[in-house]
Amino acid sequence: MIPRMDLIEVERKRELADSETLRRHLAELGYREISSLTEIDTYYSRPDVDYMETVECLRVRQRDGSAEITYKPPSNTATHSAHGIIAKQETNVQLADPDQAGAANTLLTAVGMIELVRVEKARTTYRRPGHDNTVVSIDLVTGVGAFVETEIIASDSGGAATQLEGIEQAIGVSTYPIVRLSYRDLVMRAGPWARV
Repeated sequence: MIPRMDLIEVERKRELADSETLRRHLAELGYREISSLTEIDTYYSRPDVDYMETVECLRVRQRDGSAEITYKPPSNTATHSAHGIIAKQETNVQLADPDQAGAANTLLTAVGMIELVRVEKARTTYRRPGHDNTVVSIDLVTGVGAFVETEIIASDSGGAATQLEGIEQAIGVSTYPIVRLSYRDLVMRAGPWARV
């Protein structure tokens, strides 16, 4: 199946003090756990462009049973709302075998990309039946903390942002502190002790 290039990822991340309470509440609302896995993301930047400044993302993700390379374009006021909602088109290339993540990392380094940081997280993803374009993820990021991320894949970012806010209210996280930084940036700010 060829991915639709007109779809964008609309998401917001919040701090999570009590993941067990949220898990129970999601179950009460009919959400089902669709995956629970560990992801190791290796982030890169170009030598001539600082992806930390442009808020671009180039990463190799290895997870239980799969691997992919992802690119997210630079951020600007159109991609990041004042309310912490991020709406970006994302390009993902699935690798044929999870062991190819190591080869992808070697390739990116060989062509001059600079490794920034590795981020390890345990991610449990939930979906409500009949809402295939929406997921709620509970992320436990090594050295940083726990977070809840609500994500919608849509062609209309405005409508998706409104839907996202409704989901956050329904699942009881709308008052939790918004996290505007990516996991990459959070781990880098936490210092070397937080890195994988």
